[in-house]
Amino acid sequence: MNYMLTMKDIVREGNEILHQPTQDVMIPPLEEDKEILICMMNFLKNSQDHDLSEKYKLRAGVGLSANQIGLNKRMFVAFLTDEKGIQHEYMLINPKIISHSISMIYLPPSEGCLSVDRDIKGFVPRYERIKVKGFNIKGEEIVLKLKGYSSIVIQHEIDHLNGIMFYERFNKENSFKLPENCKSLY
Repeated sequence: MNYMLTMKDIVREGNEILHQPTQDVMIPPLEEDKEILICMMNFLKNSQDHDLSEKYKLRAGVGLSANQIGLNKRMFVAFLTDEKGIQHEYMLINPKIISHSISMIYLPPSEGCLSVDRDIKGFVPRYERIKVKGFNIKGEEIVLKLKGYSSIVIQHEIDHLNGIMFYERFNKENSFKLPENCKSLY
């Protein structure tokens, strides 16, 4: 699959696939699934490259789930720089959060999403620390311990795989109201 993803490949909100839980991917992953993950990662890297994002009119993204490109597969990629300036690259298949902190954080002013073209403001409470079990692109089982921004991004992507959009996590009465134990990431 020598294909470059662009914004036209991104499924937008309102599409049914974004509201359905995704199906587990076969382990070890098929070559096709590996190629899809690499293609998705290339999209994120291109979207964060100033020249390429301008040339191909890409919105910058830090995470992308398979259902966001119309595939009912439980896998996602993330390419992000954490609060300490360290770059992280994740390709996760069949991820599950196996434990999390009691303490929560949120991203001010709000989270964003490649599938959402409108500006939606509100705070999304997320666990400050999570432990995630899944499989890497080689089909090896891995366990990741994540905190801070990395934790927020991975929870956002796992929500996608479970058919949940970030704004569905807002407080129903007031989108800026937070639980007691929730503090700002920054």
